[in-house]
Amino acid sequence: MHNPLQRSSKPVAIWLLTGVAMIIIQIVLGGVTRLTGSGLSITEWDVITGTLPPMTEQQWLAAFDKYKQTSQFRHFNFDFTLHDFKFIYFWEWIHRLWARLMGAVFVIPFVIFLLQKRFKADMVRPMIILFLLGALQGVVGWIMVASGLTGDAVYVQPTRLALHFILALGLLCYTFWFALRLLVKEGSKIVNPSLQRLTWLIISVLTLQLVYGALMAGHKAGPAAPTWPGINGSFIPAGNFLFSGGWMSLIENKITIHFIHRMMAYLLFVLIIAWTWKTIKTRAGGLLSKTRWLPLLLVIIQTALGIFATLTSTTIVPNRWGAFEWLAQMHQVTAMLLLLSLILHVFLLKNK
Repeated sequence: MHNPLQRSSKPVAIWLLTGVAMIIIQIVLGGVTRLTGSGLSITEWDVITGTLPPMTEQQWLAAFDKYKQTSQFRHFNFDFTLHDFKFIYFWEWIHRLWARLMGAVFVIPFVIFLLQKRFKADMVRPMIILFLLGALQGVVGWIMVASGLTGDAVYVQPTRLALHFILALGLLCYTFWFALRLLVKEGSKIVNPSLQRLTWLIISVLTLQLVYGALMAGHKAGPAAPTWPGINGSFIPAGNFLFSGGWMSLIENKITIHFIHRMMAYLLFVLIIAWTWKTIKTRAGGLLSKTRWLPLLLVIIQTALGIFATLTSTTIVPNRWGAFEWLAQMHQVTAMLLLLSLILHVFLLKNK
């Protein structure tokens, strides 16, 4: 006989996985927005009235006039036509629209499931936290955009971009974790404390690498060292490196950021090879045995995409989509999939 609780939880699990897919799409849209230089095209945060784009030529011209007041337009995109503006406006608008849609997809089923009493008692509070995290992400997104609309800023602040990105990934993992709670049977988990600790270590290293990936994007650090395996001819770059500008070099110096991002990638690669070997030695069955090769496959693809993105970074043309942009976007998507694969495996492991 089927467990009634399991049967009643299935729609909740589907709902959560839908949320996971929507968050992935939202992060992808954020990447496209960044790579096309579209983030500052909408200069206001209108939660309700901003749902629709300009509908008439007069409204488009009014929106364009507001963009013309930004430093990005005056110093960088001063030759933009209305057609160019509509292109970047579209990507920022669809990014914001998708965020609104995500909110609706969360709230409406949440209320329905709550009334139907489909949630386990210990899941109501985490679901509310999930909603609050989503709302916080929207607020941080606007704070990030606002940083590019003040003073002489031409782009958003890289640290705020990194915060926005990491919070999105946190929301993604949080949602995925609760979907796993409903989908994975307790009998599928394996007791292996050392492997679980190693998995958490890898997730920590990956998180740091993702932070530096966002700083790479925010500072547009790729073209600063478009070479591999060395960084402009040296494995460890000399001169303006690490603490030459104080501790702030760690988040402001392009070469330092580039170096740290690469070193984290190499460390991650080695750790995942060790992790894969360790999982093979455990001779575990079930889901772990079927998916244990996934992190290694993804980190190989991730590393290759990062190398090719670096080598093609000299081909970047502002506000245009080319080889670098494709590689950078796939690099980001693979990073998300790698993170989710590690979350899956740390979920499958127990201390006791």
